[in-house]
Amino acid sequence: MSDGNRPSETTDLTASADNAEEGLLRPGRNCWRIARTRRFSLLIDAQAYFSAVRQAMANARHSIFILSWDIDSRVRLVPEGANDGWPEPLAEFLAALVKARPELHVHVLNWDFAMVYALERELPPAYNSGWQTQRRLRVQMDGRHPVGASHHQKIVVIDDRVAFVGGLDLTRSRWDTAAHTCDNPHRVDADGKRYGPFHDVQAIVDGEAAAALGELARARWHAATGRTSNAAPRPSLDDPWPAMVEPDITDLRIGIARTQPAFESGPGVFEIRQLYLDAISSARRWLFFENQYFTSDLICTALAERLNDEDAPEVAIVSPEMQSGWLEQATMGVLRARVHGRLKAADVRRRYRMYCPQIPGLDEGCLNVHSKVFAVDDDVFCVGSANMSNRSLVLDTECNLIIDARSGEDEADRVRLRSAVAQMRNRLLAEHLETEPHVVAGVLTRLGSLHAAIAELKRDKRWLIEFDPIAIPSADALIPANAVFDPERPINPNELIAQLVPKDARKPVPRRLVGLGIFALALAICALAWRFTPLGKWVNLTSLIAVAHRIDEMPFTPLIVIAFYAVAGLVIPITLLIGVTGAVFGPLYGAMYAIVGSTTTAVLTYLLGRWIGRDTVRRYLGARVNRLSRRIAKRGILAMAIIRILPIAPFTVVNVIAGASHIGLRDYMLGTALGMSPGIILTVTFVHHLAAAIRDPSPETFAILAAVGVLLIAIAIGLQKLFDRPHKAPMKAS
Repeated sequence: MSDGNRPSETTDLTASADNAEEGLLRPGRNCWRIARTRRFSLLIDAQAYFSAVRQAMANARHSIFILSWDIDSRVRLVPEGANDGWPEPLAEFLAALVKARPELHVHVLNWDFAMVYALERELPPAYNSGWQTQRRLRVQMDGRHPVGASHHQKIVVIDDRVAFVGGLDLTRSRWDTAAHTCDNPHRVDADGKRYGPFHDVQAIVDGEAAAALGELARARWHAATGRTSNAAPRPSLDDPWPAMVEPDITDLRIGIARTQPAFESGPGVFEIRQLYLDAISSARRWLFFENQYFTSDLICTALAERLNDEDAPEVAIVSPEMQSGWLEQATMGVLRARVHGRLKAADVRRRYRMYCPQIPGLDEGCLNVHSKVFAVDDDVFCVGSANMSNRSLVLDTECNLIIDARSGEDEADRVRLRSAVAQMRNRLLAEHLETEPHVVAGVLTRLGSLHAAIAELKRDKRWLIEFDPIAIPSADALIPANAVFDPERPINPNELIAQLVPKDARKPVPRRLVGLGIFALALAICALAWRFTPLGKWVNLTSLIAVAHRIDEMPFTPLIVIAFYAVAGLVIPITLLIGVTGAVFGPLYGAMYAIVGSTTTAVLTYLLGRWIGRDTVRRYLGARVNRLSRRIAKRGILAMAIIRILPIAPFTVVNVIAGASHIGLRDYMLGTALGMSPGIILTVTFVHHLAAAIRDPSPETFAILAAVGVLLIAIAIGLQKLFDRPHKAPMKAS
């Protein structure tokens, strides 16, 4: 993206007091531009945003740009029914608009996602008939990023006159109301599956700010596709602003800040990183954050320094209690727990708290917070796509909008802006505390403390609960200090291997394997939950076990089991099949069946990937996967072992990618066996004795289970010693 005001590569950890008095925003330092907007409104939760963006797009005459991390052609923006005469599903809606308006051009740019998300998303447009692409409706995947990076902006621009920026993608499992009731019948995805309450925030602007965001969208489209968009800016008398949206504030200047990683010959842009640091430095009374992730060492250090000040501001971070999905819990959850621990240690004056929004009746306990918002005193309000994570500050493309009341034109203007900033922050707090913004404002004024106000406003229904995120010890032991899951710079595949194994590359099984045995003991708790809670109804393990028992009664059982793995392993998680095998066939035969069956599935899907071909897989999953596979292939055995020990992507997807990549079959099989066999043996052994303990829950059976857990630790130690033996010939450096 061309811009003459690029920030330097250095980062200032402090902002001067003079700057704080004059205003926070500095183009070229912590923002790209400061632009006028006639109207600004904060849209809290997807019901408000989705309805507004649909109405604004329905008003479009010349151009619609959608930049997203994820998008789903089937999503219904108004699940209750828009009843506006246009089709309900998103792709059909956009196609109908283009067909009805000959001058309208629609550009949809979606991140060319990594393979780890392949089974969680809709098929890409090249394979998805839901996108009725035509000459004036273009849907493209954005793969123009460094290895490990993603396109993370969530921007919609209509006619360069109205723009939306925030944390919400137009995709599945996002829609919800501000009530976040547990039983909302409209909270289902395109496949009819229910999902839990979801909280996020988007902003809408117009005027010069919308035009600037249109320029940003065109530049990203060109960077991703190499082509200039067909939708040139043009004057229009039509106002696409949605009539349903009342502005929260009018006639103001708003900052636009970005993260754009250095890529190929282009320098990086790190305005959001500096924005966070300057905002933290400028705070006087309190800092309020809502954020999905909090894992940044840089932000943690800045907050710790402020917490050490005698006049330290209060710091309140609203975050989900649990990161969604096992992978995020085992990676970003661990990193967040570490950052939280550092801040607790630095907080000698008890000015820091982390909260999660509690919703009674919700099985998960706390609301899923996906927003990326912060407020500084009554002076600064920021909303956008950037998380408080390393990758959002330096690696992913991001965009945030900032209101800075200190930069008002005169004192009356500053008072007006401060009132709007305070009102928006109080609206967010009021939703979580099930009260009204004016009530929050009154308690804050009376008590003069953000934490005290939250404590006083606790209700019997919804409230903010203080919590301390804790990392699972075994996961904490496995995640490196400078984790590749939240990198501070583009990923080098060789460095990835170096982080996940000991310094001596001849030792592919680190001492962290001991943690696997400890973690296995914790699975007993999950087993009890399976037996005595509704968990067993949600995941139908019983049917799989019943099938396995019937197979056990047939002749030629080993061949049938292996054939079952070959077929079922394509669609059923391999770990679930391994667990069922251990429960039914016991530790000896179960381990043999699971190893041979998993290997068979791995070979078949590897050959499938080789048959499909590198070009097809690259088209499906993006060119970055192919480039990355070429580099990892230099250490094929070790790379495959790491992927199997830390399964960062679905089993079948990894196999197909490997087959279509540069990894040879020999290295693939050896790495797979090295990485999977210890885990299979441990899993099958543990599941077998665990099943026995559940069937006969007596003190004796649980004593046996505990003994098995201790044995698993001993096995892990034995494996570690085995792999610690020096090889006869050292591995050559690649």
